[in-house]
Amino acid sequence: MKYRDLFEPIKIGKLEIPNRYAMAPMGPLGLGDCEGGWNQKGIDYYTRRAAGGVGLIITGVTFSDTEVEKPSFPNTPNSTYNPVQFVRTSREMTERVHAYGSKIFLQMSGGFGRVTIPTNLGEFPPVSASAIPHRWLDKTCRPLEKEEIRGIVESFGKGAYNAKRAGFDGVEIHAVHEGYLIDQFAISFFNHRTDEYGGSLENRLRFAKEIREEIAKTCGWDFPVAMRFSLKSMVKDFREGALPGEEFEEKGRDIEEGIEAAKLLEKFGYDALDVDAGTYDAWWWNHPPMYMEKAPYRKFAKIVKDNVSVPVLMAGRVDNPDTALECLTTNICDMISLGRPLLADPDIVKKIRTGRIKEIRPCISCQEGCMGRIQTYSLINCAVNPQAGKERTNKLNPITKKKKVAVIGGGPAGCEAARVLAERGHEPVLFEATDRLGGNLIPGGAPSFKEDDIALAQWYTDDLKRLNVEIHMNTKVTAEEIRKGGYDSVIVATGSRPKMFSLGDDEHVYSAEQVLLGQKETGNEVVVVGAGLVGCELALDLAQKGKKVTIVEALDKIMAVNGPLCSANKEMLERLIPFNGIDVITSAKVTGYKDGVLSAEVSDGVKELNADSVVLCVGYASENSLYEELKYDMDEIFELGDAKKVSNIMYAIWDAFEVANHI
Repeated sequence: MKYRDLFEPIKIGKLEIPNRYAMAPMGPLGLGDCEGGWNQKGIDYYTRRAAGGVGLIITGVTFSDTEVEKPSFPNTPNSTYNPVQFVRTSREMTERVHAYGSKIFLQMSGGFGRVTIPTNLGEFPPVSASAIPHRWLDKTCRPLEKEEIRGIVESFGKGAYNAKRAGFDGVEIHAVHEGYLIDQFAISFFNHRTDEYGGSLENRLRFAKEIREEIAKTCGWDFPVAMRFSLKSMVKDFREGALPGEEFEEKGRDIEEGIEAAKLLEKFGYDALDVDAGTYDAWWWNHPPMYMEKAPYRKFAKIVKDNVSVPVLMAGRVDNPDTALECLTTNICDMISLGRPLLADPDIVKKIRTGRIKEIRPCISCQEGCMGRIQTYSLINCAVNPQAGKERTNKLNPITKKKKVAVIGGGPAGCEAARVLAERGHEPVLFEATDRLGGNLIPGGAPSFKEDDIALAQWYTDDLKRLNVEIHMNTKVTAEEIRKGGYDSVIVATGSRPKMFSLGDDEHVYSAEQVLLGQKETGNEVVVVGAGLVGCELALDLAQKGKKVTIVEALDKIMAVNGPLCSANKEMLERLIPFNGIDVITSAKVTGYKDGVLSAEVSDGVKELNADSVVLCVGYASENSLYEELKYDMDEIFELGDAKKVSNIMYAIWDAFEVANHI
């Protein structure tokens, strides 16, 4: 009953939404077919979120234009390219979604312009409002001709008509938001035009105005149309974004102009505003990593809410239902959009409604399975939920014979394997050498900005208890005990150990794990050796605790070997390093540590650094000795997680799911 207000209906235009939760739009990469429609993965993906109780689904971005930006997102639905295929596949999806009482909007894009992902650009030159630099490439964009603008506007009318015919309850326009093509017209820093699409704010919003009017012509004014809207751009310059708390001169849309833009969009007839902040030049704002606070758009949504009368939606790490409830009851917004949390747990809304908060699988904001894979592989998935985007392929397999399975290691791989085995009806027996489940999630989650890693470890602990999995803590099981245990299958997920080497004064040389777990005190001056993800996050944590930190890296830049990382995470961390006063020395080789001084060879000689301690973050080595002892004795034995190959949480969980789902 505590969250009753989150489950009151609300209207967008004349359409009633059954509760205050929406599925935030996320690029539907891998969910479309090559004929302009949805594939079965896409239909299953959205239907699964409807089954989980979300009131409104907003699809990832789709297209209606077929001329100007043909290759922007390959194999994503297009509402005009092949109307028969689009309507046919969309109709199947909307009918299934409606069976669960959810409503569904099609998000329609005006184009990417200067922010087109390079792998999707093909041979086509990038376009924009004016001749401005591309976000990623050393190219200058071609200004759109007025005839092309008119063609895109007309395609919105045709596309929205097809969406309405296909059973969509409304559309959301993409967007005066994040610096996409329509936003490039709206922002004077990007728009240098002298025709009717440039100059005054109203002229710069003419593109958005004409789109709304065109949809009204084909669908009527009663057909709901929302607008994705960034109140403030956070742009310091081309390809230079501002960090939270940073003082800077806004080159994009500032709050004052954002308020006027919101009022104009309402005046144009938009029925709701879906609010955030940022642009691709400050991409971490639109796709907040773990380094960003929870619910970072509260301030911006409140400003919009105070200046318009249409409903305001707000996304951005609002996975905590208490935060969501507070935002509604204090008139910050009218609806809460969940993006990545609905990837991690499609039943999150249902679980909130019934008070099963501890059962919600947390999103850890790593963006490895979602935005990172969208950028690199044109696929949307989830690091902690192997079924996201693969609902049918990764459906739990029924068992024909119950098996007793030894799972050795209680890190992410071992916990996921035990969970899946128990869900399917097998009998897993889990052995963990320490007093806590979670493996590297525990030290990895020690920094304040990694709290969700700890939450994921706790979720596994709670879920294995719910499933009555037999667990032996503080137990370093031997090969002989496994051989005599009567197990049908064995999973070895014994993890990894940090690589260490001698520098001389080894009494004050620590591993990242020792420092993160509080086993060792670093002192005030710390040198972190290694600028991979672990080293950079450790350095940031120490700096935020008031330590003077220097990173020494052998390669010529930080995070050179990590990846693929989502640009939002990587770029924000890269900028947080100097912002927090952390010195970085690259192309350097550490040679010794004595009497509180670390020596490192650099291009022009030897550099000496004062250091109360040195923390080595130079990688991990697989701990697979138990597997090597058992691999010739067991008919069905599997090696998972870092024990097999040092990687990331995503592959530990995914590989564990794959193996455990087929035993």
